[in-house]
Amino acid sequence: MEPKHVNLYKLIRDCPNFPKPGVLFRDITPVYSNYQALNYIADEFENILKGNSFDVVVGIESRGFVVATLLALRFKKGLTMVRKAGKLPGDTIKKAYDIEYGSAIMEIQRDAISEGQKVLVVDDLIATGGTAQAAVELVIETGGKIAALAIVVELANLPGALRLRESGYTVHSLAVYQ
Repeated sequence: MEPKHVNLYKLIRDCPNFPKPGVLFRDITPVYSNYQALNYIADEFENILKGNSFDVVVGIESRGFVVATLLALRFKKGLTMVRKAGKLPGDTIKKAYDIEYGSAIMEIQRDAISEGQKVLVVDDLIATGGTAQAAVELVIETGGKIAALAIVVELANLPGALRLRESGYTVHSLAVYQ
């Protein structure tokens, strides 16, 4: 059966002035509440990534966990998480970074990725790229190698995806806003 095309742009909700005045927030929640859209995302990334080799999927907190889980199941890979500081037990590696509205700290468990494992990093949206870059650096610090990044929504008018691409990383996005 041919996968059904879903127009993600029609499902993604624009939220002007959120979380602060002057910001246009792209809300992916309506995409996640639509079974056909979730299946479409999994199908599209499966087609895009079928030539890529990776050992584990890393999801970025928190909306990235949804798509990361879909892809881990689809590719029959394990899943690990990059989370906000203080959310993971055990020995962790932390990375401070700047985000659109301030700064944050992300972390990963030190033993989450084995030396040399190829990693697919997954998130729902990339804007300025601080979160994605922090996740990439955390994966590398654990000894992993970045195979690619899979992002549902890319805000191309902000530098995040471009910076990662210029640093030599492959970034795949499904809905790109100029």
